Amino acid sequence: MSDPTPVLDDLRDESEGLDALVAPLEAPAWALPTPAPGWTIAHQIAHLAWTDRQALLAATDPAGFRTEVEKAVAAIATFVDEGAEQGAALPPAELLERWRAGRSALQEALRAQPEGARLPWFGPPMGVASMGSARLMESWAHGEDVADALGVRREPTARLRHVARIAVRARDYAYAVNGLTPPAEEFRVELTAPDGTLWTYGPQDAAQRVTGPALDLCLLATRRRHRDDLALRAEGADAGRWLDIAQAFAGPPGEGRKPGEQGLPGERDKPGQGATA
Repeated sequence: MSDPTPVLDDLRDESEGLDALVAPLEAPAWALPTPAPGWTIAHQIAHLAWTDRQALLAATDPAGFRTEVEKAVAAIATFVDEGAEQGAALPPAELLERWRAGRSALQEALRAQPEGARLPWFGPPMGVASMGSARLMESWAHGEDVADALGVRREPTARLRHVARIAVRARDYAYAVNGLTPPAEEFRVELTAPDGTLWTYGPQDAAQRVTGPALDLCLLATRRRHRDDLALRAEGADAGRWLDIAQAFAGPPGEGRKPGEQGLPGERDKPGQGATA
């Protein structure tokens, strides 16, 4: 059984990095539009706070969480946006404190889970490490939206290994959600990490291969950049097709971004996103 401590430490650090980006902002800056249509910086942070609360409920009150799932099913087109709207209406200082308190409580709850625990979620149940990875992936992706809104570039870190791993593991899901049959054989994926080392997945002798910067696969699979704007290379038709449809979140794939576009005109990542353990 994998120890969830490292991924939970990375989740904490990823959240603190985004916190450092938004905490100094004056109140008007929280209303800046982000690439997600209709969402301001406040919406992005409110969404993370809302999803942390859902994850906390899943970890501490499974029956109560099932009620939330029923609400989501009944209002599947608006459930996520409504949660973001409610939080974004708060004064920025209050929203920031609510996000901080919620993610701290979630950290405590996840670290207290017994070995082998499975947590209910909007998608399949997840182990603690997978829940932590999913929360990190979403925190990083929405952090990219905030950085885009502010016109700043965040330095990539080794924490991207969690996002890249989800992207690779979700390969067959990406095919399925697009109505396609996944290839029978595994791909070889070789990604250059931010520190220059190589992260590898799949058999070394696989015919279908994907290579390039780890950051680029993470941006692609979270739909934060178009494939044409990234330095990913595919060898083999199936690998090339995967790069056209790759996604690291559950739910509809959405329209994605157009070449040269930093906005996200289609579907935002939904709270069911993430890998399964």
